Amino acid sequence: MRIGSSIFLIAVGAILTFAFNADVVSVVDLDMVGWILMGVGVIGLIASIIMSAPRRQHRISESRSGVDPNTGEAVTRNETRDSSI
Repeated sequence: MRIGSSIFLIAVGAILTFAFNADVVSVVDLDMVGWILMGVGVIGLIASIIMSAPRRQHRISESRSGVDPNTGEAVTRNETRDSSI
């Protein structure tokens, strides 16, 4: 669930709870349905904000040393990359 769909659920729930006054449907309590939709929308909004937050990144450095077989010189290779958790 993304931020837009969460806001949509909150808006529909608020309309059903506060603005829509229909006693035609006696089987379903539209006020309760509105409160449930608003609750699901708020939970989805919080979850999508948490999931879209930037994650920590760690920098990994590796160093490899070896001897070139042709020339006999010592060769060192340094490699640095970013890794997200």
